[in-house]
Amino acid sequence: MAPRTVLVTGVGGYLGGHLAARLAANPAVGRVLGVDTVGPHRAVAGLLGRAEFVRADIRNPLIAKVITSAEVDTIVHASLTANPPGPSRRSAVKEMNVIGAMQLLAACQRAPSVRKLVVKSTAAVYGAGARLPAVLTEDDPPRELSSSGYAKDAVEVEGYVRAFARRRQDVDVTVLRLTNIVGPSIDTVLTRYFALPVVPTVLGYDPRIQLLHSEDALAALELAATGSVPGVFNAGGDGVLLLSQAIRRAGRIPFPVPRGAMPTAGRLLRGSRLVDFSADHVRYLNHGRVLDTTRLRSVFGFTPRWTTRQAFDDYVHGSGLRPVVDASAIERLERAVAGTR
Repeated sequence: MAPRTVLVTGVGGYLGGHLAARLAANPAVGRVLGVDTVGPHRAVAGLLGRAEFVRADIRNPLIAKVITSAEVDTIVHASLTANPPGPSRRSAVKEMNVIGAMQLLAACQRAPSVRKLVVKSTAAVYGAGARLPAVLTEDDPPRELSSSGYAKDAVEVEGYVRAFARRRQDVDVTVLRLTNIVGPSIDTVLTRYFALPVVPTVLGYDPRIQLLHSEDALAALELAATGSVPGVFNAGGDGVLLLSQAIRRAGRIPFPVPRGAMPTAGRLLRGSRLVDFSADHVRYLNHGRVLDTTRLRSVFGFTPRWTTRQAFDDYVHGSGLRPVVDASAIERLERAVAGTR
């Protein structure tokens, strides 16, 4: 079998850039093209090795020329993003997510060399709500989605991907629905949220959260690009954390407020302009979300190295968060209070 020629979108971001570097170091891959409108971050640029950076916009039909001229056989679409958050930039993010995916899929449709498509999607397609199953499988449909936002973008993109798979049945299509990603170096709306010294929560709710370490996310995407397992797969670490447990482990101070006051509370907190308090994210902080990852292990053949708890602890320690409060002191106080009941 000839070495693969892989094109990775979104190499200006953490996952896309690091994935291109991993694929460039993989002997099963012959050539790696990294595409984005901006170059890889300085910390990633030195790791790219033989990967080639192509400055191109996937929203432009010219992306088809990049694919055909290089005879790309594997596309990894890793640029679906929730960053930067905020309504002022919402239209730009939606255009990149949805229009970008449409143009990329149109280019793949016309390129006979393409034989594999990998799409980095998100668990946010399931939504979040009180009526959702306690544990979501790949067969559960998206529910309770807002009319706009990152989750809506992902649902639209997955719809276009399914249509592409019907038209090009000769292409193996793999969709990975990743839970919230954390790690020492990755920047996401959730890592920003837990970095706040005072963390607003929805009054009366303590949702379960499931996390995926950034290294596990990269390993799963690399396996999808180099293997041959089409289908839709949930990807997340074993176990869950209650939101209150995560806040305590990060040494932050919880600030319970009514759900409707979450955006206002966010604006009052230092650095909150960098944190997402959109309706989708507030709903997640209200209800949480947990995925069944049986198919990831039994069919896709991947088992995450980090549990949810281990991934969160590595994020806290590796990112150098200084605790606002001593977590061990809070735990001692909780045990003392429990003992008096």
